[in-house]
Amino acid sequence: MGIITTELRKSKNVIRFPLLVESGPPTKGVCGGSRREETGRAKKTQLVRRSILDLMTMKTRQFQLLVGSLLAISMLWAPTDVARGQDNDWPTARANPQGTGAVPQTLPRQLVEQWRYKAGEAIESTPVVVAGIVYVADVEGTIHALDASDGQKRWTTKTDAGFLAPPAIEGDTLLIGDYNGKVYALDIANGQSRWTFQTDGEINAGLACFDDKVLIPSQDGKLYCRNLADGSEVWTYETTDQIQCSPTIAGSRTFLGGCDGQLHSVNLKTGKAIADPLPLGGPTLSTPAVLGRHAFLTTHGGLVMAFDWQANKPLWEYADPDRNQEYRSSPAASEQAIVVTSQFRSVTALDPKTGKPLWSKPLRRFAEADPVIAGDDAWVAATDGRLYRFALADGTLRSEQEFRGSFLAPPVIAGQQLIIANDDGLVIALGPAAK
Repeated sequence: MGIITTELRKSKNVIRFPLLVESGPPTKGVCGGSRREETGRAKKTQLVRRSILDLMTMKTRQFQLLVGSLLAISMLWAPTDVARGQDNDWPTARANPQGTGAVPQTLPRQLVEQWRYKAGEAIESTPVVVAGIVYVADVEGTIHALDASDGQKRWTTKTDAGFLAPPAIEGDTLLIGDYNGKVYALDIANGQSRWTFQTDGEINAGLACFDDKVLIPSQDGKLYCRNLADGSEVWTYETTDQIQCSPTIAGSRTFLGGCDGQLHSVNLKTGKAIADPLPLGGPTLSTPAVLGRHAFLTTHGGLVMAFDWQANKPLWEYADPDRNQEYRSSPAASEQAIVVTSQFRSVTALDPKTGKPLWSKPLRRFAEADPVIAGDDAWVAATDGRLYRFALADGTLRSEQEFRGSFLAPPVIAGQQLIIANDDGLVIALGPAAK
């Protein structure tokens, strides 16, 4: 049993139609092993992140010493009034249950630093914001609640193990899983525990909520559905390999990608597969983003893929013809564009209907973090501490700011603020200058 203590305080690209991929699951462990040995200080975690590409092919003792998991995946598309999120809240890692990573408002052109908060330990996951409070978790197991207006600490809660997964807020409950596979449900008012639940694998992806229930993805290959009130079991869905991405919710079903190289569609009421899983041709760390009847995700094999989930069939796939890309982050999805970042230091926007490239721009360093869409802009946080702002329509670079440390998780947009955390343990809020 865990112990919780609480401190209460105030070019050219390739489009192929139709999609043809090989079926069958990939080799076990292709998504990488547990990262629990290497959480901790910022430089260690940064080194691990930058070594993941080597982990895919390593068969030496280094494989056991390095940590291979990536925060993954949330990306897709749903009806505009739901999928684009609320103006002032960002309650889950990708803004909404549909995983779009998008909100409707465009931030002011001129942003200044409003405040910063020092957590003391590296932060590798996305903050969330609800009702003017920022919630963020660090790799040493502390959850911090901050006032979004000034960054002042409201409370902190210390748990047994560190967090690579982001929190999720549903009603008055904060839900999060740690790298030992334990799930916590906390009171958002004070951080006190309501219930816990132990899975058999590391959790490094965000949880999703629906109808007073919570979906829990685990590296033990299972998707758990538990009651929000007390954590009691509802159902469990099993895959054949690790799950390192968040589930996406659309209507009466949830979508789930995984290291088994398949896109699963699961009935939310019964926990049974609605249709045969769709083959992806390789593993994915990407959370499917749902927009209307279409779903989008990326793969390790260098594809951005679109599906008609109602018909359970592929629509299009995009691949860079000039180099073999690898995608480890989830796309951001809006009606205007699907935005993705690659390991070859680029950000690309695709037409949601056809998959044809709209624009592509270089980055100085690669981005581990998922891109984010805010109105007319696409935001990208890179591992060199740079925060980019691109015009969604044509990729024009509108701003580029550099901060100390590495960004391993994306920013969130809440009202007129952008809030982001880094591996130096800093939480930074940008917003309009005070009048």
